Amino acid sequence: MDLFEYQGKQLFARYGIPVSAGEPVDTVDDAVAAAGRVGYPVVVKAQVQVGGRGKAGGIKLAADADEVRTHAGNILGMDIKGHVVERLWIEHASDIAEEYYASFTLDRGAKKHLGMLSAQGGVDIEQVADENPDAIARIHVDPVEGLTEAACRAWVEAAGLNPRATDGAVDVLLKLYEAYVDSDCDLVEINPLILTPDGRVHALDAKVTLDDNADYRHPEWEEYRATQVLDERERLAKEKGLNYIGLDGSVGIIGNGAGLVMSTLDVVNQVGGSAANFLDVGGGADAKVLSNAIEVINTDEKVKAILVNIFGGITRCDEVANGIVEALGRVAVKAPIVIRLDGTNAAEGRAILAPHESDRLISQPTMLDAARKAVELASN
Repeated sequence: MDLFEYQGKQLFARYGIPVSAGEPVDTVDDAVAAAGRVGYPVVVKAQVQVGGRGKAGGIKLAADADEVRTHAGNILGMDIKGHVVERLWIEHASDIAEEYYASFTLDRGAKKHLGMLSAQGGVDIEQVADENPDAIARIHVDPVEGLTEAACRAWVEAAGLNPRATDGAVDVLLKLYEAYVDSDCDLVEINPLILTPDGRVHALDAKVTLDDNADYRHPEWEEYRATQVLDERERLAKEKGLNYIGLDGSVGIIGNGAGLVMSTLDVVNQVGGSAANFLDVGGGADAKVLSNAIEVINTDEKVKAILVNIFGGITRCDEVANGIVEALGRVAVKAPIVIRLDGTNAAEGRAILAPHESDRLISQPTMLDAARKAVELASN
């Protein structure tokens, strides 16, 4: 679950990380009132869960109430990469001497937490990595041992930050690591982490992704969930308990197991298509789950073909076939379905589908064949 910037900053503040005074608002009048409370000059910032806000005109400096009113009126309702701005963060403006980048995430290969720190902040870290990879100082942290002050100080020095920022950066990074671990985050990122002219280190932005698997440990996350913006597909999938991520392609994907679904997305791409979604029905999916999955994908107007790729282990292929037949009887499926069944009870599943096969329901023997057929149908 991705947090909005203002929620990330509120989380950071609870761990003592310095952030600018600010307030979230939903109207122009509230923006003007909030600006008066936090103190001019202020920054009017669009709250959307996507990058590139500044380039899109979603971040504006305001010196007085008239400018706040103008900027707030222009930004509210703005479309930024498909995200409509419904909330603003009104923040006291900061003086900036230097900008840095800092983050923690999990390095699954190393089975350790990974910290990244760079004296080149304010731009995409991917751009820094491409153009000057040596500008990023990395540190691996054993989850059992944690991040020590000595290791953190050596990391800051390796990143080449201004010596005036060393003590402040060490303090912020230790607190950021604590927030990352205690809050069960997949990612915490500050870009930029700034050094002010008077020598203070300060978080000017906040990007936080929470690990949904830790939801049971955090009843306080309900307040975050209430602000999540879901499209119709995601809302319906959530209601039905499906693991779904919406994408922008034309081939709807259903598979059992995250690895198989990812492989299916790759194969669709390799044969010239583009996936409309990631949808994992999990192990042991029965007819009802498959029927629900098809119903969710059927709500996506961009889907021109549906590819169902099942390798039966715990999941039985005859149950999958029954689910597809049930969906065809319950829902007016808009796109043709291509299905590949293999594994447990695959022969029985194919026998169940055989009487229903047509130009709208097509069986294929392999994942590659199925992907090619789905891409072909999506292109027509």
